[in-house]
Amino acid sequence: MTDQWRNSYDVAVVGGGAAGLSGALMLARARRSVVVFDAGAPRNAPAAGVHGLLALDGVAPAELLERGRVEVRGYGGRVVNGEVTTVARDADRFIVTMADGRSVRARRLLVTTGVVDELPNVPGLRERWGRDVLHCPYCHGWEVRDQAIGVLASGPFAVHQALLFRQWSAEVTLFTGVMPTLTGAEAEQVAARGIRVVDGAVASLETVDDRLVGIRLVNGTVVARSVLVVQSRMVARASFLAPLGLRPMEHPSGTGEHIPADPTGRTEVPGIWVAGNVTEPATQVGGAAAAGAAAAAQINADLVAEETREAVAAHRYPFARDMEAQVCERVMGDRRHGL
Repeated sequence: MTDQWRNSYDVAVVGGGAAGLSGALMLARARRSVVVFDAGAPRNAPAAGVHGLLALDGVAPAELLERGRVEVRGYGGRVVNGEVTTVARDADRFIVTMADGRSVRARRLLVTTGVVDELPNVPGLRERWGRDVLHCPYCHGWEVRDQAIGVLASGPFAVHQALLFRQWSAEVTLFTGVMPTLTGAEAEQVAARGIRVVDGAVASLETVDDRLVGIRLVNGTVVARSVLVVQSRMVARASFLAPLGLRPMEHPSGTGEHIPADPTGRTEVPGIWVAGNVTEPATQVGGAAAAGAAAAAQINADLVAEETREAVAAHRYPFARDMEAQVCERVMGDRRHGL
């Protein structure tokens, strides 16, 4: 049944990561018809494992998602591989269209498409992203403990990142690059924690046998490092929502874009919820999964409220629908006979 294409669902989930699959699981268990659209480009794909996730610490990202797909399908949910390009409203439904032209109708929409990391334009950096070019100490700190760590000042939290990674290693170097001069308080903090500061723009990364070994400055100096920390700018994957009036805004943290929502994930557009990195860019996998489940519970409650209103109306006026159907049939009959 779940392998057959359907045209209508209670809920369409756009995004097949932890938030989307967790939301779909909750909805499927609530006996809702649900479809998940997965574009197949998870943000954490380059990482060797997902860390800090209780009972699943170190699981490969691909394995985690495959387990999630199996669970969703086990409760009757459908997971479709493909990118959603447009979403339009049709009365009280949404029409979700994929790049291949297929479309479905849904009563509610849960968007969990995440973000794209915009990285500093340093030769060799993107190729090493998620391996020995990192961003989150809680995701990767244990794995790089006691190594020579460099922090590239690529955003407003460079000093904060350096101080955090100092928890995992005594060998931390801050490459100031083009960042403004450290404030007096910042300079005192990094000095007190034994963090070396290197001025000058970074030209490239030095590698040997597919391993990072150093950071080359524009003046030719190479500083030996086996790990480089950068702050990406996180851009929401949500352009398809613009026609509905939902556009990414700057996140208050200054880390990038997000789709604003209330604490339950409900957006300002009726019928649309968001969860995970698309609304909270810094959320880790466990938090994204929890947010997806919480939003799904709110969506189910919203559907229950709608269905209850309809049931009450039918209970109060039990003949209203029969009369309406009779009128429609009479009108169609008159048209068939040219009256």
